[in-house]
Amino acid sequence: MAWFKSFFWHGIGVDLGTANTLIYIHDKGVVLREPSVVAVDENTNMVRWVGEEARAMIGRTPQGIKAIRPLKDGVIADLDYAKIMLRRFVERATGAGSIKHPDIAIGVPSGVTAVEKIAIKSAAESAHATDIYLPEEPMAAAIGANLPVAEPTGSMIVDVGGGTTEVAVISLSGIVVNESVRVAGDELNDSIVYYLKKVHSLAVGERTAEEIKFKIGSAFKTAENDKIDVRGLSLLNGMPRTITVSRGEIREAMQDPLTAIVAAVRRTLERTPPELAADIFNRGIMLTGGGALLQGLDELISNETEVPVFIADDPLSTVAIGTGKMLTDPMYRRVLELCKFHK
Repeated sequence: MAWFKSFFWHGIGVDLGTANTLIYIHDKGVVLREPSVVAVDENTNMVRWVGEEARAMIGRTPQGIKAIRPLKDGVIADLDYAKIMLRRFVERATGAGSIKHPDIAIGVPSGVTAVEKIAIKSAAESAHATDIYLPEEPMAAAIGANLPVAEPTGSMIVDVGGGTTEVAVISLSGIVVNESVRVAGDELNDSIVYYLKKVHSLAVGERTAEEIKFKIGSAFKTAENDKIDVRGLSLLNGMPRTITVSRGEIREAMQDPLTAIVAAVRRTLERTPPELAADIFNRGIMLTGGGALLQGLDELISNETEVPVFIADDPLSTVAIGTGKMLTDPMYRRVLELCKFHK
């Protein structure tokens, strides 16, 4: 009976990401998708807003208000604010008080330390969780992308999030080889900011860099070389200034972090046992996470590894869906029990 209560009662799957937090509830799917940002009153240190309202303030906050991202590189950087943010997100997703003491599964980077796990567990406790599970993100992403993780065959997942890139080869409900690098969407944004500052003497904020990345960013050379006007602050005279940048320029700006991501994939393939490597060459690599939306990233990885690369149907939601499935599908009982956080 305890088993059925655990798997069919109040289970909530959470992707507590550096950039966005997603919450999955059984029979409802992904019910919340909000930026992992809080807006804090500097005079009282009280959290005024969380999620989209707080994100809208990044770079535009009035005096006395600061926008903070409590997570960095896939782990909690500010525990107090992370606790408040997660609790409010859970309340928003479930309806305040409608689900009491849920079981919570939160995806964590495969390279997370014991101390970082304790911080995530503490955040889950603030949401009044009964049992807490911390599955590794590549396993959750693979389950969310419907890869046959329980079968005796090799499946490879590359999850490019906001703070980390998770690469793993999975077979028989376990991770055979994996690598976690703290190079992902945030570093791509930072590389654009640095490039504009160095080459064009133009200062832009994080949100502007992200907009440029999504509008004309690409990882692989394309036939077209679109251009976009970018407005920022001139470093030469301190005045507002508009410049035009091309797709090729932005691809060049992101070269270093893209190279690091591809290198992580190659290293993981090189360490994969031959039988599983043969499966991967036949079945291909699954690409998930927000980074999967970067034009040409699948082509870049495929070109560098000579392995077919496929993008998940809903790459942004795979970790949240996977954590939720672990709580509700008996097929993943073994995986879930291995990642239970014992008090």
